[in-house]
Order: sequence, then structure tokens, then C-alpha cells
Amino acid sequence: MSQFKYIHVSSFQRVKTITLNRPDKRNALSPELIDELTHVLDETAKCDCGVVILTGAGSAFCAGLDMEHLETMKARTVEEHRRDSENMARVLRNLYAFPKPIIAAVNGPAMAGGMALATLCDFTYAVPDARFGFTEVRVGFVPAIVASFLLRQVGEKRTRELLLSGRILKAEEACRIGLVTRIVQPDDLMAEANALAQSLLMNSPESMRAVKELLIGHSSEQLDDEIEDAITANAHQRSSEDFREGVRAFLQHRRAEWPSSQVKV
Repeated sequence: MSQFKYIHVSSFQRVKTITLNRPDKRNALSPELIDELTHVLDETAKCDCGVVILTGAGSAFCAGLDMEHLETMKARTVEEHRRDSENMARVLRNLYAFPKPIIAAVNGPAMAGGMALATLCDFTYAVPDARFGFTEVRVGFVPAIVASFLLRQVGEKRTRELLLSGRILKAEEACRIGLVTRIVQPDDLMAEANALAQSLLMNSPESMRAVKELLIGHSSEQLDDEIEDAITANAHQRSSEDFREGVRAFLQHRRAEWPSSQVKV
């Protein structure tokens, strides 16, 4: 297994643990971390492990996209924004279609893209204090890529409510609506995730792979089309004045003044 700067990988008894490792940035998704996660998922899909656990270093699971990086992108073209959106879509699509069982051990907040990583896994274990939220509208962004996955998980009405409000969910509510599998005490989180992994290793790898292929295959072509549309929406929104203002306001710890809300005479 290759060595990574922002990802830590360990193996024990055919269980591979992938840890997002930017604790000083609450494991925010920089382009480098996204590339490394894509690479390690590709490698892990081909290795001899049977189950994967995804978790975060430090007090957070993942804070979503790195806002400081996004601030540096304001002069980029739509095509450059599109490439960044394609990279994020690729890692989420790979996670969703991963050929082996994958468990998210959510040790803290999982926001925006971080919530997508946590809830696209086959199983999502979370500590009681974990918080979840697709908060993109609060910074002038569009949670376009996650929308297609969320529709399949919780239905259209709930998806509209979560994506339009950008509100924060406690772990208990996330569990109640089906986005979290189980709530586990912090001291037991990794032990419980590993216990689940060991029980899964007792199953037929071929059968589990076939189950995942069957479930994913029902909507694969439609999902690909939806993600392509989402990538386009993301790229255009990243070039918008609202997004630029949202990122500035977030980094300056102030309320955004949305250009699109100004009255046009």
C-alpha cells in the first residue's frame, strides 16, 4: 500500500481502516485529500481485505470541502471548477459502488461532503455527539452531487427539506431517518465497527459483492446521468457571485450578504 500525506491506512485481520488525516483542518476535503482517497479506494478494491472501515482523525469525521482552498479558486474558469467537481463526484461514486462492505465510523461532525462520505457507506456507526448537515446553501453552494444519492436514501420530500434548509441533524435524528445505522459510545466506536467487520467476514465475499452489484445496478445508468448534470450545476455555481460571497463570509465569520437577493431596478 502506498504512503499518503492526508490519509492513514492500516490493516488487521483482513479489515482495512482508512483514516482521513487532516485533524488540524477537521479533515476538510482539499483536492489532495480527495485525490488520495480516490487512490486508496482504488487500491483497496483490488487488495485481499474483506471489509473497509472509514473514519476521521481527531475530533471531527470530515468538515466538508476545504473553504480556504475554495477562496483561492475565485479566479478559476468554469472548466477548472468542473474538473474539481468531477473529482469529488468520482470519489462519492466509487464509495457508493465499492465492491466490498464499507463501514463509516463517524467520530464527530460530518458536514456537507463529509456527510456524503459518512452516509454513502453500507453501514454508518456514529457517536452520540456527531452532527450531520448538508450545509452548502449557507455558503452559496449547491449540494448537487449528493442530491441524487440522498433521494434514493430518504425520498424527495426529506431531501428537499435537508438540502434547502441546510440545517444540522443530531446523530439521533440521522439514525431515525435512516442515514445512520447505529449510535455507539465514543470509547466503543472502533471496537464496534471492527466487530461488525469481523461478522461480515463470515459471509460469502462473492455473495456480498453480488448483493451490492444488484442494488447499484438498478439505478446505475440513471445515476450516472444525474451526476453528470450535478457536476455541471456545481461548476457553474462555483463561478457565481453568491458562492464567492458565501465563502468570504464563512472565512470572515460574518453573515453573508447575497448578491442575488439585491433588488434589481
